[in-house]
Amino acid sequence: MESEYRKGYVYIQNHFSGIIAETEEGYIFTYDQDYLDREDAVAVSLTLPLRQEPYETTILFPFFDGLIPEGWLLGVVSRNWKINQKDRFGLLLSACRDCIGDVYIRREKV
Repeated sequence: MESEYRKGYVYIQNHFSGIIAETEEGYIFTYDQDYLDREDAVAVSLTLPLRQEPYETTILFPFFDGLIPEGWLLGVVSRNWKINQKDRFGLLLSACRDCIGDVYIRREKV
């Protein structure tokens, strides 16, 4: 398995649903098995349907990248948390703890 550098715990409708991680090769997203076993489980996005196999990519998944603030709010986030705007995964972990919508990311499992 690839070495993980940083990871985030993904929640959908306040239910822990999976883990997104930064690896040597890029990024990996895996749904949690307990979440997959739920009758009310929904996919994080249409591009990442429910499945047991992990999703892997060399770039940050477009859905997750889309959660990161843009414009002036991106500047505020970058300055306040001292995160380079090119560090998309760092921005995801820091700025997407309280997103609008059903999905949010935490640095720790709650």
